Amino acid sequence: MGTAAAAPTPPAPGLGASPAAVAAAGPQDLTAIAAGGERPVSGRTPSAGPKFSKSGTAWRVITPDVVLRNTVTDADGDTVNLTFQVYTTNADGTPKAQVDLDGPGEHGVLVSPYVASGGLAKVPVPYGKLKPGVLYKFRTSAFDGSLYETTWSPWADFRIDPYVKFPAAQTSSTIDPTAQQITEVNRTDPGPALPTFDATGAVKSQPTQKRTCGKQDTEGRKLCVELSPPTAQTKARAEQRAEALREAAEAKARKAGKSPAEAAAVAAAAPAADLVDWCNDKPVGEDYRNRTEACLKNIGSGTLIFVDADQSAEIGFATFDFEMRIKAYPNKGASGSDFAEFDQQIRIFPVRIDAALDGVTLKWNAQSTCSSCVTSVIRWADNDDNHAGDSAYWDADAWSAYDGRWGTYQTTWSGTGKETIDLGWSVTATVDASDTATATADFGTSGIPGVRELAPRCDDIVKGSAPGCVLPGFAPTWTVDTNLYPAAGGYYWYMQQVMPDHAGSKRWDSLMHYLGPDTPLKNSAGGTWTSDNSRARVCDSTWSVHPSDASVGSVDCDEFAMASTHESGGYPNGDNLVTSGSKCAQLLTDKMGDGSANFGLLADTRTATNGPSGTERCGRAAIPSVQNQRAFTGFPAPSWRMLDGDGFFVTLPGFEHCTSTASTCTWRKIG
Repeated sequence: MGTAAAAPTPPAPGLGASPAAVAAAGPQDLTAIAAGGERPVSGRTPSAGPKFSKSGTAWRVITPDVVLRNTVTDADGDTVNLTFQVYTTNADGTPKAQVDLDGPGEHGVLVSPYVASGGLAKVPVPYGKLKPGVLYKFRTSAFDGSLYETTWSPWADFRIDPYVKFPAAQTSSTIDPTAQQITEVNRTDPGPALPTFDATGAVKSQPTQKRTCGKQDTEGRKLCVELSPPTAQTKARAEQRAEALREAAEAKARKAGKSPAEAAAVAAAAPAADLVDWCNDKPVGEDYRNRTEACLKNIGSGTLIFVDADQSAEIGFATFDFEMRIKAYPNKGASGSDFAEFDQQIRIFPVRIDAALDGVTLKWNAQSTCSSCVTSVIRWADNDDNHAGDSAYWDADAWSAYDGRWGTYQTTWSGTGKETIDLGWSVTATVDASDTATATADFGTSGIPGVRELAPRCDDIVKGSAPGCVLPGFAPTWTVDTNLYPAAGGYYWYMQQVMPDHAGSKRWDSLMHYLGPDTPLKNSAGGTWTSDNSRARVCDSTWSVHPSDASVGSVDCDEFAMASTHESGGYPNGDNLVTSGSKCAQLLTDKMGDGSANFGLLADTRTATNGPSGTERCGRAAIPSVQNQRAFTGFPAPSWRMLDGDGFFVTLPGFEHCTSTASTCTWRKIG
C-alpha cells in the first residue's frame, strides 16, 4: 500500500494490548499482540453516502454529514466492529494524507459500534471533517474484541458532491427579472372558417364553413364571403407590403430633411397607425401575445363573391388580407383616458377589387360581454394614422394594394372588483353595385370559456396600482437574477427538477399560481390567507439551522414552492399541502472545499437520512438570508396585474442548461 499501508493501526475497544503497542504495530505484527481463533474480515466493497450511489468509480455523497460503512464477518460468530480511516488523494487518485476524523483522539480514525457477524458497520463523520468537492479514499479494518484483521479492506473513493454549485453572489447584473418574451398562441375559437389547433400547434379540427352568403337583394343577387388561412401567397404579399411601406416612409423622411440614418430609423418603425408596434415584424400565419398585447396574424384572407340571381354566374370579386390587434393598458391613464382601458384594432389591405363591384365597404363588428364598459365609435385611419373616413371604403377604380385601413375601438372600464371580458369579431361587407346585398365573415372569439386566451380582464384590486386591464391568458415569467442570488436560484432549479409537479418550470410546462390579494381563503383569525400563513407551516418549529462554513453567513428557511403560490406546501387548498415542513425536502448551502470560491446546495439528512427522495411536494433550505429575502423582490411586476390563481413561470438563468440532478449542475454567469 506504500505510504498509506505504513500508517499505524489504532487500538480497538476491548483489546488487551496497550494503545502504544498497537500504534507501533503494523497489520502484519498483530499476531504477536493477540492470538487464538479466526480473525474477522472487512467486506470487499466499502461504501459512502448517503445516498450510497456511485458517480463513475467514486461514491457520490449528497451531504456534508457523511456516513461510511462496510460489511464485516467473523468466522467464530463474534460481534465485530470496524475502524475507518480516510485519506485525501493525489492528482492521480493515490492516497495522499490521512484525515483526522476523531479530533482529540489519538489515531485520527473512527470506530463503529459492534455489529453481528455479516452485518453492516457504519460511522457518521462529524460535520466539518470532510469538505465538499474533495476526492477522498477510505478503508476499514475489523476487530472482534480479541483479534484484529491483519489487512485493510480495499480502498473506496468518495466525494461530497452538491446538487448545484455556484460562486458567491455577484455585485452587479444585467438580468431583468420582469423581462418577457412574446409567445405564440393557438386560438381555441378562431371562427368556423379557420382551423383550430392543439397545444403543440397541430390541427385539432378542420374549418366547418367555407362560404357564407347574405340575403338576396331586390334583383335576387347575393354577396358571399370566403375566409381562408394564410397561404404562401398571403405571406409573400405581407412581405411586399412591408417593404413598400418602409420605402415610402424612408422617402418621406428624406424629403422632410432627415439624414439617411434618421430616415432609415423611421422606415424601420411600425406603421404609425399600428396599435401594437412589435407586431409589424412578426411573420404572417401565427398569432402572438404578451401580458398586455395580442397580435393576430393568422386570420388570413377574405374573398367577396357577388353572384347573380340563380347563382350560376359570378359578377365580381374582391379580396382582402386581415390582421387584428388587442392592447390592454395596465394602469388607468396609461392610454390617456381616465379609466381602465383596452383597445382593439383590425388591419385590412385590399388585394383585388373588380370594377363590377363599383366600390367595397367593410364594417368591423366587435362585441363584448362587459357589464361595466363603454365602447367608442370605431376610428378608421390610413397607414400614417390619418383619419380615413367613417368606414373602411375602397373605390373599385381607385385603390392600391398598399392602401391599408386601420379600424380601432376604444373600450373603457369603470367597474369594481374584477371582470373578464369575452370578445367576438366579425366583418360585414357591402358593395356599391347593390343597395342591400351584404355578407358577414365570422372571425371567432377571444377563446372558449375554459381557456379565454385573448379575453381582457380589468380590475381595481391590485394594491398600489390604479385600475387597469391585462390579458391574463398570458402567463408571465419571473426570471430570478441568479447573478445576484445564485444560491436561491440553484435551490429553485433543483426543486423544479425533482418535485412531482415541477412547479414553475418551463421545461415541464408547469405553471405556478399566484396567491393573490383577492383570494377567498381565510386564516384561523378570519382574515385573508396570506403568504405568511403558508410560510408558517413550511418553516415551522421543526426547522433548525444546519452547521455550515462561516463564509455562508446568516441563513433563512427558504421554502419552495414559494409561500405566495397555490403550490406552496402550506397552501390549504393545494395539492402540495403538508402537515409540517418536516415532510419537505431538506437542503442547505455550504462552502466547497476544493480550493475554489464556490458554494454548493447539499442535502440536510438530519430528518431524512438518505436525503430528498424526489417524492416530496415541497422543499425548505438554508439559503443566505439576503438571497432568500431578495430573490423575489418586486414580484409580481405591477404591470402584470396578477390576481389570485393567475399562472406564471419561474426561470433560472445560469442553471437552465442543466437537465438532471444525477450530477452536479454548475452555475454559468448570464450577461
